Amino acid sequence: MLTTAQLATVKAAILADPALDAFPNTLDGAFGIAALLNEISVPDFFVWRTHVPVSEIMQNGFDWTRVDNLTVGKARIWEWMQLTGTINPAQANVRAGFIAVFTTAGDLATRQAIFGHSQRQATQIEKLLSTGSGTTTTDQGVGPATMGFEGNISYQDVVIARNS
Repeated sequence: MLTTAQLATVKAAILADPALDAFPNTLDGAFGIAALLNEISVPDFFVWRTHVPVSEIMQNGFDWTRVDNLTVGKARIWEWMQLTGTINPAQANVRAGFIAVFTTAGDLATRQAIFGHSQRQATQIEKLLSTGSGTTTTDQGVGPATMGFEGNISYQDVVIARNS
């Protein structure tokens, strides 16, 4: 369920976009608008993922020798970050943890690989309700936006937004 502020943002976006505003204010129109808002954003807009399985991070681009070279303290931080089996890179402190663990010049490729798994393309609605630049991530953990809403907008939310 969208907040009152998010519904106002959706309504303003519909009114500002002639293609969306052209849909009739009916259930069919709401379905059409929701379908378009749930498509992948064009141009590309990247957001931080909120649920990344550790097993995914440990695959492509992960250099295990970098873990072996960590100090005891950094290795402990890395171990604690993965205890639940998933990581939420949308949280700034988690991204700061990646940077705190993998600090040397030799660690940059591993950190970039982790950050690469930590982002994805947003849908139109996710882009609309996100904060940030939406660019691809750097090895410093900047670029993707933070979502204020994740998932698909329902036709019911479109109806509520249009009639608010």
